[in-house]
Amino acid sequence: MENQFDVLALGEILLRLSPPGNERIVRSSTFEKRMGGAELNVVSGISLLGLRTGIISRIPAHTVGMFARNEVRYSKVSDDYLIYDRDPDARLGVYYYENGAYPRKPGVVYDRKNTSINKISPEDFPDEIYENCRCFHTSGITTALGENCRRTAIHMMKRFKEKGALISFDVNYRANLWSGEEARKCVEELLPYVDIFFCSEDTARLTFHKEGTVREMMKEFAQEYDLSVVASTQRIVHSPRRHTFGSILYNKKEDRYYTDDPYENIEVIDRIGSGDAYVSGVLYGLLCEDGSCEKALRFGNASGAAKNTIPGDVTSLNLKEVENIIKEHENQGFHTEMER
Repeated sequence: MENQFDVLALGEILLRLSPPGNERIVRSSTFEKRMGGAELNVVSGISLLGLRTGIISRIPAHTVGMFARNEVRYSKVSDDYLIYDRDPDARLGVYYYENGAYPRKPGVVYDRKNTSINKISPEDFPDEIYENCRCFHTSGITTALGENCRRTAIHMMKRFKEKGALISFDVNYRANLWSGEEARKCVEELLPYVDIFFCSEDTARLTFHKEGTVREMMKEFAQEYDLSVVASTQRIVHSPRRHTFGSILYNKKEDRYYTDDPYENIEVIDRIGSGDAYVSGVLYGLLCEDGSCEKALRFGNASGAAKNTIPGDVTSLNLKEVENIIKEHENQGFHTEMER
């Protein structure tokens, strides 16, 4: 049977409200409205690169939910597995984000308790969902939202794994959603089902109590849980407006690390979603080149770095644009000023 989807992802779709420019939440009278959510950001990035993706979620059936659905479709992501919540208390999660400028850091305020995603259940979805997918992705944000989300995520991991799909998981630890100990226990429970694992160096140390160099920790994760690929981003924050971004990939079968020169002195417009854009680039590379970590690294780094320059959660980079960014990054000679 030919697979229908390259990637399906389970996660909450969020409404993002931001004051314009560098204005503050505490005094702004207007907010810009955008959609986001870690898993939606990932599959949006992959779909724009040319693969077929879908989002698995539960959203309100009212007009705000329809705005979310329309944004999903605009990103070329399938809404076949969006469940509509018609209860009177149906609500979409909201978060407020304000930009930072040195020495003031960016800020986030969440309003996502008792949202429609927390009613999600494996029973909401037909068995056919597990037959039509090459890769299933979710994150620690989803498992942190509550018992229903956690149960659904682990159930889907097991079922997709049984049907031969690759399982991708991004720890994406958020201290305001759960404690480090809660995160560690949950992630260690689901790691035996994971093939492609995304975990930052800080999270490995602080949440999982790993020691040693980042390479030693990545290899330890891979050996302990039989992970095929472990990826770790490396971001240096010089200021809210200037970052350096790169990563390391470890391939367990090859016992090999993949690295590249980082993107230095990125002009940051909006860092939200840059980690998700990195995940989308890595998964695109792995799925397009039969597990090519070299291509995954190049596309991950380019997508993650470039997303920092784009307003909103979701990247808007197509395949040609990412390829041009990679080409320019690797070019040791003359650099053009403009694409024209």
